[in-house]
Amino acid sequence: MFSKELLEASQRLLDGCHRRGIGLVTAESCTGGLLAGCLTAVPGASDVFIYGFITYANEAKTEILGVPEALLIEHGAVSEEVALAMAEGARRTSHAVLAMAVTGIAGPGGGTAEKPVGLVHLAVVTRKTLHERHEFSGNRDEIRLAVVAAVLELGLKALGDAAT
Repeated sequence: MFSKELLEASQRLLDGCHRRGIGLVTAESCTGGLLAGCLTAVPGASDVFIYGFITYANEAKTEILGVPEALLIEHGAVSEEVALAMAEGARRTSHAVLAMAVTGIAGPGGGTAEKPVGLVHLAVVTRKTLHERHEFSGNRDEIRLAVVAAVLELGLKALGDAAT
């Protein structure tokens, strides 16, 4: 189902969490659970994977993850501020040490000149906080899989296990 590269990145992230004895949580919007699905496709993921939140609607972001409605109004769901709030909320709710969040516009519609299709914000919160903004191209499936690859690498970077 997932590419060899995505599964290998998932394995490295899970191994890094396992070595450190820390739990992992995901909060996803535009990927709709693909990140959690990719991580749990790896045997033994249950040793460190605690929760996977799919907060596609803004009300889910506020109700489940505690993202302040004011952030959504001021910055929009596809923003650095909301991605960070999603990760922090997932971490707080799950008591995991490593939280990863994604929010973006996978298309084919929904984009604007200011926030085009393919725009995503990734956040990882652990002992340090990381954020990346990307603009991916391709069809909906290609964008969503590119987001999964990018957030896995950001998680590895947060752990200090990135390949780059």
